[in-house]
Amino acid sequence: MKAVIKNILIDLDGTLTDPKVGITASTRYGLNKIGHPIHEDLDIDWIIGPPLKASLAKLLQVDVNDDLAEQALLGYRERFATIGLFENLVYDGVLDTLQQLKARGYRLFVATAKPTLYAKQILEHFKLAVYFDEIYGSELSGERTNKAELIGYLLEIEQLDPEQTIMVGDREYDILGARQHDIATIAVEYGYGNAQELDRAQPLHRISDFPTLLQILTPST
Repeated sequence: MKAVIKNILIDLDGTLTDPKVGITASTRYGLNKIGHPIHEDLDIDWIIGPPLKASLAKLLQVDVNDDLAEQALLGYRERFATIGLFENLVYDGVLDTLQQLKARGYRLFVATAKPTLYAKQILEHFKLAVYFDEIYGSELSGERTNKAELIGYLLEIEQLDPEQTIMVGDREYDILGARQHDIATIAVEYGYGNAQELDRAQPLHRISDFPTLLQILTPST
């Protein structure tokens, strides 16, 4: 990183928190509700990170604009909004690292494909929201579920210089979305992007735990 980094965009699912139980259980609930149950042994961890409606459509083997995918999404939200939201765990070292990054003078932003409504509730519940200048997510309508679109929107609203900004996330969507805006990237290896996926995405750095961010980033103050 040649420029001094001042702004850090951070993904939520698979980066700050492990949402596996809430997301997968709510997905199964939504599919069951529309009469399309999936086998309990089927691994659906891959749905964590990408836009959810597209993942539901893939499971249903229908087009993303098919009404069946929309109905499954509504069923998912019925459970997730009340129960699944909090079936979540903060990864080790996240709280201390955010405190130290904030103390060093970095501006921190959440950039997640999850609806902003849910992202704010989760971060407030786990007492992490206070460390972020703002929390950016998608709309319930589906707007800004694309990571590149979301990051572009964030950069515009906050008037951030891409050269002074870095993206931290666990999936290729985080890396590729940031690259479209010439933002350097750090991939976390403990989330839901497998080694092959991260190899393809080619982030600038890869870290095995969140606190390693402190070793990579040069203090801005």
